[in-house]
Amino acid sequence: MKKAEQLVFDEDIYNTIRRNIKKYRNEKGLTSAQLAEMVDLSHDFIRQIQSEKAGYNFSVETFYKISVALGVSLDQLVEK
Repeated sequence: MKKAEQLVFDEDIYNTIRRNIKKYRNEKGLTSAQLAEMVDLSHDFIRQIQSEKAGYNFSVETFYKISVALGVSLDQLVEK
């Protein structure tokens, strides 16, 4: 693949994931604290993940754990 054809990092993907995490968490009737407990992360970290003001600070492993806890696919979390 030529350099020009390589995918460009899409910063908006993090914001899409953030919005979808919050959306599916609310649909499940979960608080941020409950989700944090389910994925063994701190409540503050879950709040940061959901905040568009935060940096890009979550791993694929965290992304996966959250999808499992919410009962949604990874694809659903990246859907715009």
